[in-house]
Amino acid sequence: MKLPKEIVALMLEKDTFSKWMKLEVLELDKGTCKLRTTVHEDMLNGFEIVHGGISYSLSDSALAFASNSYGFQCVSIETSISHIRPAKLGDVLTADCVEVHRGKSIGIYSIAITNQNDELVSKFKGTVSISDREW
Repeated sequence: MKLPKEIVALMLEKDTFSKWMKLEVLELDKGTCKLRTTVHEDMLNGFEIVHGGISYSLSDSALAFASNSYGFQCVSIETSISHIRPAKLGDVLTADCVEVHRGKSIGIYSIAITNQNDELVSKFKGTVSISDREW
């Protein structure tokens, strides 16, 4: 069975969106993941704050990496996000994903995104379907 870092490396090979976001994997272990990105200009919406899709996508990537880290392919089946504080150009966003529950076929994860001042930007909850397909 592959190690978590090997799995994420395989995932990132074809993940052009995560590359576009310039994601940096800070920590990775079975069921957990911490990612970081810096807000660049083409992540902003018409209000000159980070588009909600960026926070969502950062969380979704953390969910994917954490849930797949056991070596079995997982896909999200339900997600939700609460946007708490706006992020702006130059902000450094860190997504911290923790596993809440992992059963045989379902996993539940919680992701908090904070900025460089350790202020909560968003909270994300994701549920994944765990397959029996190995990486």
